Amino acid sequence: MGAHPNFDADLAALAEARTKAKAARAAFEAFEGTEQRKIDEIVRAMAAAGSAAAEKIARMVVDETGFGVYEDKVYKNLYNTEFVAKSMLPMRTVGVLWVDEENKITAVGAPVGVIAGIIPVTNPSSTVFFKCLAAVKSGNAIVCAPHPRAAKSSAAATEVMADAARKAGAPDGLVSCMTEVTVEATAELMRHRDVALIMATGGPGMVKAAYSSGKPTLAVGAGNVPVYIHRSVKDVREAALMAITSKSFDNGTACVAEQSIVLDEPIANAGLEAFQSQGALFVTGEDKARLSKLLFMENGALRPSEVGLSAKVLARKIGLNPPDNTRVLAVQLDRVGRDEPLSAEVLGPILSFYRTADLDAGYERCREILAFGGEGHTLGIHCEDDTVIARFASLRAGRIVINTPTLFGGMGYSCATDPSFMLGTGTWSGSIVSDNVTPLHLINIKRIAHEVRPWRTLYDLKPGG
Repeated sequence: MGAHPNFDADLAALAEARTKAKAARAAFEAFEGTEQRKIDEIVRAMAAAGSAAAEKIARMVVDETGFGVYEDKVYKNLYNTEFVAKSMLPMRTVGVLWVDEENKITAVGAPVGVIAGIIPVTNPSSTVFFKCLAAVKSGNAIVCAPHPRAAKSSAAATEVMADAARKAGAPDGLVSCMTEVTVEATAELMRHRDVALIMATGGPGMVKAAYSSGKPTLAVGAGNVPVYIHRSVKDVREAALMAITSKSFDNGTACVAEQSIVLDEPIANAGLEAFQSQGALFVTGEDKARLSKLLFMENGALRPSEVGLSAKVLARKIGLNPPDNTRVLAVQLDRVGRDEPLSAEVLGPILSFYRTADLDAGYERCREILAFGGEGHTLGIHCEDDTVIARFASLRAGRIVINTPTLFGGMGYSCATDPSFMLGTGTWSGSIVSDNVTPLHLINIKRIAHEVRPWRTLYDLKPGG
């Protein structure tokens, strides 16, 4: 029998994973003990380099992956290297974090070690920038493991971070990226003894593999995001503009963007008209069936080849001639579940619409949508009635954003949620964190605690005393 044609490449990928993990561990040991001031100096240099390279790297991503919007990918890069980086810099992550003098407790931050950063094909450079900045800010080393379809651009983005870190005084190998990319090599990296923590962003298979690695893992779940527009909405046209802008941004590749619009019946007609007038092309009948077949495979999974394409391209693929102002494709649905694929998350500029008779019906529809692949992620509400917000607050969403695009609000730009490019989804979707992930999630916190009450008084405790 002849040798497997990929045998050498597979071995090289496995060897690279081990080599990069070991080198990262050595770099971490050299970096450990660095003072906060020096860490922040390195992070500033990395952020500045990332900002300078934002346009060049965005072009590489679009050219390599074949989807998304170049201009929007530039903004995603800048969001992380400018806005998120500035939010990180004031944080204390190593040494003394805070002191509670009354209770005689001092909290001390300690880095975890080497982080394996799993990078998705949908947002490769922006995720690299975020995870590298967060890792170094928290005093850690990181090895990025990119998706095969974005390996070159992910490596280029990582090298921008690594080069800036080295020039600012970080040890060589503190920031690195795998270049020989296979599923097996990524799994090897995640299992490696020198890796302390995994930051996983990717499809369900990769997230499951991360949790199965035996290592502590911060991972994010799917984002089937419902948005409820209540009859008290201040301006339904503005709500429509927000949703269309959010869902069309980078051709819908952000899981925090709107997926389903749930309209309260008294404003339903006005809402549909508002969406249509601002770039939503409603698809009906056989065209809707063709769109569903185009986007989803027989097993219900999203077809990878159709991810991140523009609304106009998708429309032409199903035989339509879209108007020039088309920004999203829209479908009206009356049920949620596997027998209606378009009710699931679509990583593309697709919005589904539901009409609901009243508040109770709207609540139930949003609950169903979240339960169908979106629990723990994000919910949007457009209304001016606090009782509505209070009612919807019981739904299983880690972020409930009000009167703002779910993309910009959820990631911490238009709302004061923690600025982040990794949004935890909580135990509802099998994640350990429901927060927007920050460098403070990447450290161990030690408590130095002095005695504040005599230990012998434990024996004075009595039932009902």
